Amino acid sequence: MLTSKQRAYLRSLASTEPTIMQIGKGGIGENLIKTVSDALEARELIKMAVLENSGEEAREVAEALAEATSAEVVGVVGKKIILYRESEKKKRIEL
Repeated sequence: MLTSKQRAYLRSLASTEPTIMQIGKGGIGENLIKTVSDALEARELIKMAVLENSGEEAREVAEALAEATSAEVVGVVGKKIILYRESEKKKRIEL
């Protein structure tokens, strides 16, 4: 569980990160979960966008992905989702 200070720090780091994935009408499937998990292992902090045609709310998508990948939801701003999971092999971010 992240503290509010850790969340704020991670949000500030995410502001300079590019959006690396988009979630569209395909929704959340096994391939997306694997891709997100791999991205979290490589980067620890990722930012994604939920497209209008997905038909789902960004908060719901964030919670589902966090649960499926054992990650933490750092924040949801509009249609953007920020997720964090500490890497087992490539630790970059010190909290």
